[in-house]
Amino acid sequence: MTSESTAMSRLKELAAKAADVISAHRYVCLICHNDADGLTSAGIMCRALMRKSIRFHATIESRLAQDTIDTIKNSVSAGDLVIFCDMGSGQAELIRQIENDVIVIDHHTPVGDSPAKVAVNPHYTGIDGAIYLSASGTTYLVAKEMDPDNVDLAGLAIAGAVGDKQLFENANLHILEEATQAGVVSVKKGLKVGDGDIADVLEYTPEPYLDITGDRKKIHDFLAILGVKGTLSEMSQGDLKKLTSSIALKLAKHASPEAVDAAIGDVYYLEKELVKNVYDFVAILNTCGKLEKAGLALSMCMQDASVIEEGRQLAVEYQRSIVANIKEAESMFKQGKNIWYMIAKDMDNTGMISSTVVRYMHPEKPCIATNEVEGIVKVSGRGTRALIGKGLDLAYAMREGAMAVGGQGGGHNIASGASIPPGKVQEFIDIVDGIVGQQLGEDLGGKR
Repeated sequence: MTSESTAMSRLKELAAKAADVISAHRYVCLICHNDADGLTSAGIMCRALMRKSIRFHATIESRLAQDTIDTIKNSVSAGDLVIFCDMGSGQAELIRQIENDVIVIDHHTPVGDSPAKVAVNPHYTGIDGAIYLSASGTTYLVAKEMDPDNVDLAGLAIAGAVGDKQLFENANLHILEEATQAGVVSVKKGLKVGDGDIADVLEYTPEPYLDITGDRKKIHDFLAILGVKGTLSEMSQGDLKKLTSSIALKLAKHASPEAVDAAIGDVYYLEKELVKNVYDFVAILNTCGKLEKAGLALSMCMQDASVIEEGRQLAVEYQRSIVANIKEAESMFKQGKNIWYMIAKDMDNTGMISSTVVRYMHPEKPCIATNEVEGIVKVSGRGTRALIGKGLDLAYAMREGAMAVGGQGGGHNIASGASIPPGKVQEFIDIVDGIVGQQLGEDLGGKR
């Protein structure tokens, strides 16, 4: 037995324990994160609970904080089960305040001992949850243990993994193979973007971010030279090949190697979901999360067809605004010794901006974007897998940097966030820059 399959078996054992506890309850209070991964986790769990006739109340949160815990304590009755999805692994002291039975289904790096009755997390069995298994994938494993027929929910797990920019290897590959064998997901080669007229898609899609993105004239010229037009899903194989090759060449000039992989390759079609193209689906979910329309996103995951059109419209408009934000931010980035950073006020989409900059413009250093809104500074840090391979751990850097200035932070080694007080931004940037330098062994401007 390989260590990978041993890790998977152990994870399924944890999932089975959680499934047993869930199935023994009659009412569940469910709390999930508001990004694509958290929302698909919520969708999987809600559908699995409905099929078991277990009543539930779902709450979608941007982060797990004291006010969420207070709300839970005031709303649950004795005997109710509390489930956290895509959060809870790093907040033991908060969860400890809940007297009811708690289950944590997550993929973030665990910090301290979990007070949960059952904590299901790939990290416990040696699988890296930042890369190889999303929260939705972990939730899917629990749902499968609740009932093997829940294999039809695998499409939501695939969407969550795509939303978190994960690799389809290890645990994710296991779920993908299960999903394709069951006819729940199909795979085609192509451009990893949503469907639609190619000129429109290139104009408003922030991933992949090209030198023509958002510029209608440049897009028109590019497509005219290639002699390509029309809807992506109806394009001939020849035209699709020409298009993907040309985009690959554009990316090869500046982007990180993983950006090329992220743009071209296997496109997943979710055969059992309302929106088939996984990139369209993820864009809608992320948009709903950001615009505080989690109800709409969850309705879509629960297969309410009446919300699709509104979801699609919102996503296209939101993606246009992201592209505009990235264009505006390009000139605001400064180079530290070991990081690229941006200090902004009232700017939207800093997470997406950091991701884009590190993937498509400056892959040689991690990227930190700070944004002051209503008296608090939110920070988004993003790296690449190549930088992780050299020793980068943004979760540690952001947590330590934030704590040093009276804030808090954490997340994944490759993507992390923080909240810090205003007036401490440059101090925080300098601390993180130093920590990253130590991690990469390249502090003092590149001297080893």
